[in-house]
Amino acid sequence: MARKNLLASVTGQSATQPEVEARAEYTRRGASRSMMVSIDEMAENAKRLTAGEAIISLDTALVDSSFVSDRIDDDPEDFAVFVEAIREQGQSTPILVRPHPTALGRYMVVFGHRRTRAAKALGIPVRAIVKQMEDIAHVVAQGQENTARANLSFIEKALYAKKLLDMGHEKTTIRSSLSVDETLLSRMLSVAEIVPSSVIEALGPCRSVGRDRWEELKKAVANPKSAEHAGRVVHTAEFQAVAGADQFGFLLKQLATPRGRTPKAKELTGSWSAPDEAVKATFAASGKIFSLKLAAPRASEFGKYLSENLEELYDAFKASQKMDGN
Repeated sequence: MARKNLLASVTGQSATQPEVEARAEYTRRGASRSMMVSIDEMAENAKRLTAGEAIISLDTALVDSSFVSDRIDDDPEDFAVFVEAIREQGQSTPILVRPHPTALGRYMVVFGHRRTRAAKALGIPVRAIVKQMEDIAHVVAQGQENTARANLSFIEKALYAKKLLDMGHEKTTIRSSLSVDETLLSRMLSVAEIVPSSVIEALGPCRSVGRDRWEELKKAVANPKSAEHAGRVVHTAEFQAVAGADQFGFLLKQLATPRGRTPKAKELTGSWSAPDEAVKATFAASGKIFSLKLAAPRASEFGKYLSENLEELYDAFKASQKMDGN
């Protein structure tokens, strides 16, 4: 004999097909609701993770970066000021780390990467709170902290969202980690996917550039040939010579200029790094323009030294030219 419906055995009635479908739909909605509540709780917990927790000192040599980065390289001058502030005043706010998921005895940063780098540059331990957490809680906490501190620019958030999506995280999780709605997340992902990564890297975090201008750039490079042109522009000496805050506008202007009117100059680009990595340099030369950009912790000091000794350096340059017979 066929097994009777369990609900019917309790009520004495047979369940109709619409009732069965209604119950199934309720179950699906309930599961979706549970997932949303769970993620919302994690987002809320991310704000309270450091409340009442023990703070310990960690050797920065034992601390690794998050498995997903949320920043484009820091401005060297801003970072130097940040390091000096910690040197003088100490680290007022602890970072959050988790035990490394694959390396025993090591830790992974959830949030507080700049504080960790500053402590490493100063050769001091970093004050931290250690929490056990899974990847999904990690990305929510990391995104919530940076959103709350307003540290990330639009493009940094967009790249962070794309990385999480590429790693297989659900859009629901990404929205919660960045505190954005579905529409804004779609726009972020669209910009990160269409604007070439080489262009984004050259422009940097662009902290003064918001969503509207990034969408303007996205439209300007939507055509593959325009994207290639943008990639060439950001490697020219003219682009490198423009002050960082104005490079975005310079690029848009170049993209709006018919490519046939811009003569292609012979370019020379390169980079150099000190053995101790305290100073890094990138340079570009095109025609009569030569630009030099310094980065890393001692870039400002080295740049000041260069500017104060230009006369001696130029005399040495002229002497070398005479020796070469030029």
